[in-house]
Amino acid sequence: MRIPIRMIGITTTFFWIFLIAFFVSAVYSAKDLHFDFDEPQMHITADDKILFSLPLTITNKGFYSLSKLNLTTQILDAENSIIASGTSFIPIIKRDEAANVTHNVTIDFDELLQHDENFLFNDTELEIYEMVSMVIADLIPIQASTNYCMPWGAPLYNFTLGQQHYEAANSTYIRVNLPINFENHAFFDVAGNIKIKMYNHASLLLGEGQIFMDVPQQSFYNGVVEFYILRSEITDNGYFSVSISTSLFNYENWVIPYGE
Repeated sequence: MRIPIRMIGITTTFFWIFLIAFFVSAVYSAKDLHFDFDEPQMHITADDKILFSLPLTITNKGFYSLSKLNLTTQILDAENSIIASGTSFIPIIKRDEAANVTHNVTIDFDELLQHDENFLFNDTELEIYEMVSMVIADLIPIQASTNYCMPWGAPLYNFTLGQQHYEAANSTYIRVNLPINFENHAFFDVAGNIKIKMYNHASLLLGEGQIFMDVPQQSFYNGVVEFYILRSEITDNGYFSVSISTSLFNYENWVIPYGE
């Protein structure tokens, strides 16, 4: 039995009308997706990592189910280098349903300092890049992205070694009192040790001392490191080597001249 050519043309026309209508309705359905982002937060994990958390609710009020939803976050420094990234995956969100997810990205502080040690000493901003991709009705992929900034407070803001003071201990040794101060602008407390080594202009180690610090967030620190050096080895200028060790980060052998 032969199918009339006219009938084939009508069938084809209806097929394309249906396909176009489906495509239009699926795309139109995307406008009924609602993304409700809560305020992003940063926390310290039990293993002393920085955790960036973004709680969000995705509500599907469209005509079709959503599948293969990926939320990807990239955290970048001022030079647009990627510091950390993470992805959350939701297999499906059916029509008239909502999904709640907390999207997390973990940052290792020591890796952060490898990008830029100024994260320790200077307040700045982190660039956050968000990308969402999904498939509507198991057929049509869509993608959207945005970016924003988050403030970063330096844990050792304006770290300063004051003028060292000498006091006679005996005929051989002198006690050195070295003031240290900084402001903790970070969202976390800073607790650990500051170790100071003092060298003369010939790079001879004169002496060293250590002090423990426990500085709450958004507070000022003012301490004094004490140690003893030989009278005979003092010179008018030289340098201090500063090492800072905490559970979150280690920063070693920072050279700060004196007497210049």
